[in-house]
Amino acid sequence: MNPKQFIIAIVLGLALAAGTLFALRMQVPSEPRFALVLPAPDPVAEFSLLNQHGMPIDQTVFEGQWDLVFFGFTHCPDVCPTTLQVLAAARATLQENGQVPLPRIVLVSVDPERDTPELMRQYVNYFGEGNLGITGTLDEITKLTSGLGIYFEKHAQNGDDYGDDYAVDHTAAVLVINPAGGFAALFSGPHVIDNYVHDLPLVMGGN
Repeated sequence: MNPKQFIIAIVLGLALAAGTLFALRMQVPSEPRFALVLPAPDPVAEFSLLNQHGMPIDQTVFEGQWDLVFFGFTHCPDVCPTTLQVLAAARATLQENGQVPLPRIVLVSVDPERDTPELMRQYVNYFGEGNLGITGTLDEITKLTSGLGIYFEKHAQNGDDYGDDYAVDHTAAVLVINPAGGFAALFSGPHVIDNYVHDLPLVMGGN
């Protein structure tokens, strides 16, 4: 083999190697960029609460489908409705893109004193069909939130008298629960539609 043929052989070999590497990379799916994916999903703690129709539910309500779970309350002035609207828009976009399965949107009340099942039903319906609202006693809500690392605390709006005029500080993350009822991933704020549209198919496809 003369020097010219040797150089050509090297160039062709490098080109073939580069092409093979590119093809392998193309076969590797993208990874989630915005969601924190847990190495091993954590099971949801046992609880006994009510759905928005007043029917008793427990931790098995999270089994059988993917859920996007947000902890908030119906009197929340901004973060809660904004986040739920983002989730609804992201779900609609995923549906338009042909995504199967589609996640369910779940609102767990951190203000069970005011959030009756009927009020929860009216509220979650604002953000589309098929959503789940969860409320019940404070003790049972705390079982669920504590097991998932969710913080919430009631505080008075004016002075020390709570009355009916109070707010609830709470974690603004959205949790992804897998069909086995395991806490699989978490989206922190700020919540952006495109973040969910990009990451959810990868999270749901990889768990």
